[in-house]
Amino acid sequence: MTLRLQTAREVAALIDHTLLKPEATAIDVERLCREAIEHEFASVCVNPVFVPKAAILLAGSPVKTCSVIGFPLGATLTRAKVDEAGAALEEGAQELDMVIHVGALKAGDNQSVAADIRSVVEACHSGRALCKVIIETCLLTNEEKERACRISHDAGADFVKTSTGFSTGGATPADVALMRRVVGREMGVKASGGIRSFEDVLAMVHAGANRIGTSSGTKIFAEALAHFAAQR
Repeated sequence: MTLRLQTAREVAALIDHTLLKPEATAIDVERLCREAIEHEFASVCVNPVFVPKAAILLAGSPVKTCSVIGFPLGATLTRAKVDEAGAALEEGAQELDMVIHVGALKAGDNQSVAADIRSVVEACHSGRALCKVIIETCLLTNEEKERACRISHDAGADFVKTSTGFSTGGATPADVALMRRVVGREMGVKASGGIRSFEDVLAMVHAGANRIGTSSGTKIFAEALAHFAAQR
């Protein structure tokens, strides 16, 4: 599954315009939402505390409100993740990116990992929201990445996602290709972490990503505009 990008707008439609830094302010979120509406990004991704503001600012636009669950470590009780998801949905979130229990995966406790993911997926789907599962690829072996993808797929998640951006590494084309191979064509693959240029986006899309998480959305959009203009 490789997308063929032909316009800057098609690039923008892949981007989750992201601001998850702990020092982010309400003014920062307002700017993020204005940029997302202007460029027609897929979503704005913010920490749960900013979901109410983002949902209000994005109302009436095609840009979705996205937030994160169990972020960034994933080492949160399942019931807390479910409660966090429910609260974010009530406040207007339309997409949620959850972090798996990485330690349980590495210990081979597939049943626990599956139950954790499935519980959040069910909460998301009951609220008509998408669920993306962050597997934190930089901490996993290839076998563990494959297992995490299979578990997420079987639990009904809508996407698997490479990274939080807060660990030891971000997305790589090799990891995206592995994830796409495991989940097939029917499931989304989100590349996130360290994606800062249009060239980075092209590499991830070529590897199989169909959603991009980045805090450099406006820069990438400008680079895409220049690239396609030069091709005319």
